[in-house]
Amino acid sequence: MNQHNIFDRLESLIGKKGLEKIRQRTILVIGIGGVGGYVVESLIRSGISKIIIVDPDIIEETNINRQIIALNSTIGQKKVDVMEYRIKDINNTVKVIKYDCFFNQNTKDKILSHDIDFIVDCCDMLKSKQLLIKESLNRKIPLISSMGTANRLDPSRLAIMDIRKTYNDPLARKIRKFIKDEKVTEKIMVLTSLEMPKKNGRILGSTSFVPSSAGLLIASYIIRKIIE
Repeated sequence: MNQHNIFDRLESLIGKKGLEKIRQRTILVIGIGGVGGYVVESLIRSGISKIIIVDPDIIEETNINRQIIALNSTIGQKKVDVMEYRIKDINNTVKVIKYDCFFNQNTKDKILSHDIDFIVDCCDMLKSKQLLIKESLNRKIPLISSMGTANRLDPSRLAIMDIRKTYNDPLARKIRKFIKDEKVTEKIMVLTSLEMPKKNGRILGSTSFVPSSAGLLIASYIIRKIIE
């Protein structure tokens, strides 16, 4: 495989120095479902050469409508294993570190023991999101956190902003309360939807195009931050 051929179109856009900056960064992605899978996909196709992926789940049939690693052929397999295989199939020189577990008080020190340049939070658990905010601030690692993409139909309403500016996002409301209670003064950058979520009962509705668009926006944000 010719590394030059993979990235020559990107290099023509951002230059050799920009591409080298990207190659030198290590990104941690917590949660590789509908949003996180597309974050990883886009980062790898953008030249990231070391990535840490964290997810305890296996692929289920209900994931197929929105998760890039979910196929009939991958049902029942561990998400981190399928994602690693896909990463290597795109660029077999990428170093992949995988954790088949939740991010919590028991696992945080192990997961965060690496030299990490950026944390991407795409997990579903509120406590994990809160812990990631605290740990990223304590360790001075840049973070972007994905808020809710379920029950939305319009990807054009997705945006990246400080958590304090969010609205129409029930998950973001909980995070806003958390940072207020914790007296956090730093900016907390999030991916949020400004679209009012649809009310459709107990099961969260999802599409193929809102979570994927969220993941691509996050990857774009990270790459632009690296090369700026």
